[in-house]
Amino acid sequence: GGDGRPALVMALRLFLGAVGGGDGGSLKVHAATAHIVAATDRAAARAAAAAQQQQRRRQQQQQQSTVTAGAAAGAGDRVVPYLSEPRLPVLQLPDGEFIFSANAICQYLFTVNGTGPSDITNQWLEWEATELQPAVRLAVRSAPTQEGGSWVEAFAGVAKQLSLLENSLRAGGDSYLTSDCVTVADIVVWGSLHPLLGRNPPILAANYALLHSWFSRMSGTAACRAAVETGAQLPAGGKSTVQLEEEIALNAAEDGESVTHTVTEEEVQSAEAAWRSGLEGLPKLQEVQHPILPRKDARNILITSALPYVNNIPHLGNIIGCVLSADVFARYTRLRGWNPLYICGTDEYGTATETKALEEGVTPRQLCDKYFAIHRDIYQWFHISFDYFGRTTTPQQTTIAQDIFGRLQERGFLSAAVTEQLKCERCDRFLADRFVEGTCPLCGYVGARGDQCDLCGRLITAVELKSPQCKICRDTPVVRSSRHLFLDLPQLEPRLEQWLQRSVAAGDWTANARLITRSWIRDGLKARCITRDLQWGTPVPLEGFTDKVFYVWFDAPIGYISITANYTEHWERWWKNPKEVELYNFMAKDNVPFHSVVFPCSLLGAEDNYTLVNNLIATEYLNYEDGKFSKSRGVGVFGDMARETGIAADVWRFYLLYVRPESQDSTFSWSDFMLKNNSELLNNLGNFINRAGMFVGRFFEMKVPEMNLTLEDKRLLAQVTWQLQQYHAYLEKVRIRDALRCILSISRYGNQYIQINEPWRLIKGGATDKQRAGTVTGVSINLACLLSVLVQPYMPATSATIQSQLRAPRECNVLPDTFVCFLPAGHRVGNITPLFQKLDTQRIDELRTKYSGQKPCPATTVDTGVKSGSLPPVQTKAELEELIRRQGNRVRELKAQRAAKADLAGEISLLLDLKNRLQLVTAGQG
Repeated sequence: GGDGRPALVMALRLFLGAVGGGDGGSLKVHAATAHIVAATDRAAARAAAAAQQQQRRRQQQQQQSTVTAGAAAGAGDRVVPYLSEPRLPVLQLPDGEFIFSANAICQYLFTVNGTGPSDITNQWLEWEATELQPAVRLAVRSAPTQEGGSWVEAFAGVAKQLSLLENSLRAGGDSYLTSDCVTVADIVVWGSLHPLLGRNPPILAANYALLHSWFSRMSGTAACRAAVETGAQLPAGGKSTVQLEEEIALNAAEDGESVTHTVTEEEVQSAEAAWRSGLEGLPKLQEVQHPILPRKDARNILITSALPYVNNIPHLGNIIGCVLSADVFARYTRLRGWNPLYICGTDEYGTATETKALEEGVTPRQLCDKYFAIHRDIYQWFHISFDYFGRTTTPQQTTIAQDIFGRLQERGFLSAAVTEQLKCERCDRFLADRFVEGTCPLCGYVGARGDQCDLCGRLITAVELKSPQCKICRDTPVVRSSRHLFLDLPQLEPRLEQWLQRSVAAGDWTANARLITRSWIRDGLKARCITRDLQWGTPVPLEGFTDKVFYVWFDAPIGYISITANYTEHWERWWKNPKEVELYNFMAKDNVPFHSVVFPCSLLGAEDNYTLVNNLIATEYLNYEDGKFSKSRGVGVFGDMARETGIAADVWRFYLLYVRPESQDSTFSWSDFMLKNNSELLNNLGNFINRAGMFVGRFFEMKVPEMNLTLEDKRLLAQVTWQLQQYHAYLEKVRIRDALRCILSISRYGNQYIQINEPWRLIKGGATDKQRAGTVTGVSINLACLLSVLVQPYMPATSATIQSQLRAPRECNVLPDTFVCFLPAGHRVGNITPLFQKLDTQRIDELRTKYSGQKPCPATTVDTGVKSGSLPPVQTKAELEELIRRQGNRVRELKAQRAAKADLAGEISLLLDLKNRLQLVTAGQG
C-alpha cells in the first residue's frame, strides 16, 4: 500500500479491456511494447525459483511486444540491471529504459492506448505526485491500527488535500475528477488514496461527502475491485519478513535512500553466533575519569561546537546547528569506547556584547554573566553532554591569544595599515561597525549598519554611510584615521592550500564546508584586520596598539583552546598533538570560512604544532514554518521557550535531529512535529518497546522466557545486525539524520515481527505455541534493549527510562557491531510504562499561534497616519515633512526591534515614496 500498486493494477486491467484482451494473459500493442517487471524483494524464494526464472527470461525474450498483466501483481523475482536491490513497481519500455512511478506508468499505458491525458488531467497527475502522495504516506502512519480507533490525527495531515478534492468535485459537478467518465487522473488519485480511505473511515463520509461518493464509485468498479483483491493476497496473520523488508524500503525511499538489505546465509549464521555470545561478546565499558586526556591506546576525539554569542538566546536553529549535532556525535563516540572530549562555551568579547550591554544599561561583564547562565541552563535542559562548558573572558584566553599573536608577529605574518573610521567626538571613541547607522549609499535604506545593509544585503563600510549617526548618543560622527594590524593571509595561503588538501582528503568535511572554503581561496585571500577600537576584548600586547583589542574573528576561535585550558592544565596534550588527536568542528555554514581559513592560518603561522581541524561538519539553516526565527517579533521557538511548552526535551531533540538540515535548508513545522511524535515516537518506537515489555510482564511473570530460534528469528537477527552496521557507518561519517532512520527501521521490524507472530494468541495454545510465544517475546525484549542503546545519542533521557524499565545491565551501554542477547532467559524486568504522549491538534494549534509572533502595531508604536503599502492623498509640504519624520521614526523603531527584512522593506519603500512626493511638491510638480 501507498506505492501506487492498486492504481497500476487497475490501469492494466482497464488497458487490457480497452484493447480487447480481457483481464489476464499477454497482448500485443502495435509497435509500442512494455513489460511489467516483477522486481520485488523475494529473497527467501530465490534458490527454489532459479530454474523457473531462467525459463521466464527465455519466454520474455520471445515476447518482445507484450504487456504481461500477471506480473503487475508481483509474481516474479527480477532486479533492474543497474539497481542493487529489487523494486516494485517498474515498467520496462521497448527501448530498455525503466519507469518507476505508478503515476508515470499509468500515463504511459493510457497514452499507448490513444487516450493521452488532457491539460486538466496533467494538472491532477502532477498534484498527485507532488502533494497528495507524500501527504497520504505520512497520514497512513498515523492511521489507527485497530477498528474503532481515532482517525482525527491521520486526517489532519491530509485535510488540505482532501478539501481540495471535495471542492473540485463540488465545483465541477461531474461524477469524476475531469468529466463524467473515468480518466487516468481518477485512477492515479484513487490508487494513492486507497491505503488511507480503503478502510472506509467514518470521518470521510462525515466531513467529505462528495469525495466519499466519488471514492465509493471508483472502488465499486470491476477493475478497482480486482485491483484490491490482487493487493489483498497476503499470507494469513500479516506480512512476511520479506514483505516487511519491502515496506521498510518504501518508508526509506521517502527520504531518497533505500536502507533495505537482502541477508545472505552467511550473515544469518554470523548473526546467530553473535547473538549467542551475549554480554560476553560486548566491548568493555570504558569508565570516564576527569580530566579526560589523550591516551596512546585509544582513538582520541576532540569535539567543538561553534561558540554561541553571549548576547542572545539560542533558537532551535542555533541548537541543531552546533551544540545538539555535536552532542549526538560525542555520545556516540563514548558508546563506541573511544576517548572523546567535548568542549564548548560562550563567546563573550566584541562589539555585539558592548552594544547589547548599552541597550540593557549594564556593564559587559554583567551582561556576560547573565547570558552565560541562560545558555548553560538551556543546554542542560536539552541534555547537552559537554565535558566542559566555559567562556572566553578568562585569563587563559588572554595568555593564549597573545602568545599566538606574538608568534605571528615574530614570523612576519602581521602588518600595520591606516584605515579611515568614524569617531564620535561626544563619546570620544571610534565607532565599531555596529555602533553606527545611517543611510545606505546603494539603496537608500535609512537604517543601514556600518558593515552591511540589512535591506539590500550588500557589504559597505561605515565611512560610506550617508547621514551617519552614533547609536549611543545620536550625534553625527566624523571621519578619522586609525592604525590597525592585519593578518597576512596571502602570505599564508600556500601553507593553507597544502594543509587543506591533506585534511579534506583524509577527513570528513561536509559538502558545503568544502564548497565555501574553496570559494574563498578561489577568489584570492586578502589581508584581514585583526584589531578593533574597542574596550571589551583581549588587549593587543604591542606598542602603539595597546588601546585596541583583538577582532572577534581572530580571538573567538582561540576560545576553544582557552576553554580547554580552563578545563585542564594539560590542554596542550589535546591542542598541540595533531598525530594522536582528531579534531571535529561543528557549526552552521556561515561560520565555515573562519574555521577553515582564518583560524587555521593563525595556527599555521604560529608554527607551534597546533592540532588543526580534521573533520569540519557544517549544517545548512533551519527555518521556522514559512519564515525565519525572530526574537524581537516573537516568531519561532527559542531555547527558553521549549521548556515552557511542557513537551519533553527528548521529543525536541528527536524532531530537530529528524529534520536536521544536512544538505539543504529545512523547516521546523508544527504539523510535522506533531506527526513525527505521534507516528514515529508513539506508534513506532514507543509502541514496540511497550508491547515487548508488557508481554514479558503479562505472560511470563516479569522474566525473560527461554528462546529457541527458528530460521525466521535468525533472519531477523541478521537484518537488525545489518541495520546496526549501517547505523555505525552513518554516524562515523556524521550523517546523523540517516543513522536515526536506521533506528526507526529496526523498531518497525520489531513491530512487524510481533504482529506476524501474534504472541498474545500463541500463549493460549499448546506447549509448542507457548514456546514460540516465549521466543518471540524474548527476542523482542532484547531488541528493545538494543534500541535503548541506539537511541542514547539522540534521546538520552528516553534511553535511561527504557533501561530502567528493563533493568538492563550497565554493561550493555556500549555499541556492538552485532545484535547480541543482552537479557538472557530468567532476567527480571521492571514495570513497563508508556514512553511518549500523544500530541493533539488543538494543543499544536495553540503552540503555533503562541509562537507565530506579532508584527509591531502602529497604535502602540509610531502612528504616521499612513498605512503600510499605501500613500495618503496629496498633502502640503509641511504635512509631508511631518509624515516623513514620523515614518522615519517608525523605520528606526523597527530596526531597533530587529524586524524581518520583509517588514522593513515595506516601511522603507513607503518612506522613500513620501520623500519622492515631497520632492515633487517642492518642485511645484505635485
